[in-house]
Amino acid sequence: MTRARTAPRTVLRRFPAGGPRGSLPAEEFARARRDEGTPAEVVMDLAGDLFLVVVARPGALVSPAGDE
Repeated sequence: MTRARTAPRTVLRRFPAGGPRGSLPAEEFARARRDEGTPAEVVMDLAGDLFLVVVARPGALVSPAGDE
């Protein structure tokens, strides 16, 4: 199985996906960070059943698939 490569990211905060408000708490947290100037986004960690608020690490480079 081939895995897609993504840029290294820093997790700012984790939110349970099974919460009664779904992704809304994560979206609100990410919006507050964006309002402060941090380019935060929400991604889903399927294996952990979590919503993650992340930011890309500045200057991080990604190797093309196959370069290990």
